[in-house]
Amino acid sequence: MIEFAASVDEVINTSGTVFGNSSVTKRAPWLPVIKEFLISRVPVLPEASLDVRIEVKDEGRLPTGSFKARGLVMAVNMAKALGITRMAIPTNGNAGAALAAYGVRAGIEVHCFCPADTSEANLREIVLQGAQLTRVDGMIDDCGKLVAAGEREGRWFSIATLREPYRIEGKKTMGLELAEQLGWTVPDAIFYPTGGGTGLIGMWKAFDELQALGWIGARRPRMFAVQATGCAPIVRAFERGEEFAERWANAATQAHGIRVPAALGDFLILRAVRASGGAAIAVDEDAIASAWRDAGQHDGLLLCPEGAATLAGARLARQQGLIAPGEHVVLFNCASGYKYPLPVW
Repeated sequence: MIEFAASVDEVINTSGTVFGNSSVTKRAPWLPVIKEFLISRVPVLPEASLDVRIEVKDEGRLPTGSFKARGLVMAVNMAKALGITRMAIPTNGNAGAALAAYGVRAGIEVHCFCPADTSEANLREIVLQGAQLTRVDGMIDDCGKLVAAGEREGRWFSIATLREPYRIEGKKTMGLELAEQLGWTVPDAIFYPTGGGTGLIGMWKAFDELQALGWIGARRPRMFAVQATGCAPIVRAFERGEEFAERWANAATQAHGIRVPAALGDFLILRAVRASGGAAIAVDEDAIASAWRDAGQHDGLLLCPEGAATLAGARLARQQGLIAPGEHVVLFNCASGYKYPLPVW
């Protein structure tokens, strides 16, 4: 075995904090590396053809494997504090899994309503964590109608997107964390997979709050809401110059997390996108599949299909001149690829 000797001066840097941020890199003085790790702590996609700097904010590393953990941990904590004992949610999978996990820890009864074709991994996760699961022959907004009906009957409290104020507070930590990780700056552009859009709205709120504290300046990233061509109500409204998005009929995409025919916060999404100078863009299924494959084969990064959509969206935006050479672009991979049926090529 190889032995390495680490001194106190090597382990503790001049600011008095342990070197590095991640579990591995902060232990560098004990490890056989030269000056720095050659494999980036933050996934970086080598999209040389785009001539832009692309980094990935990988939300699949969160406790329940998706960014839904951010909003639901906050909402469940507040529900517990306010004495709520039963909660229900319409979900394409990840939000239900997060609510199930945090609900059982809080001693709250959880009911999840999912479209019948929701990823089997998410369905099993929901049940394994003690929630009551109902599979619905329809879309997520059909699930939402059942949840709303049960709430009117007094059966539970609805934790559906933007039906209470706390999920968005949890989701805004994406913006707070991103700014911190970038040294209290923001990238030129953010590509966000947009269904209900809580995260995009939350990040926009976070940037305003950071500026109010003096931690960042007035510059904002251009926000790109990425949807699939088979379910693109926000894109259609953006292109038409409309404030609200009409429901999308016959929604279909392999990226189930953004298969949301009607978003309650449509006007908030559109306001943020327009105010930032960004855009709402739609990518087709072939583009999503190609990006999914390329991220894995070129960078060893297992995206979820919604995350792959953001890479496809960045490629399309570059082609259309919406991002310029040399710009810094951050893609949000909203969940672990392991929570989805993986394609075979």
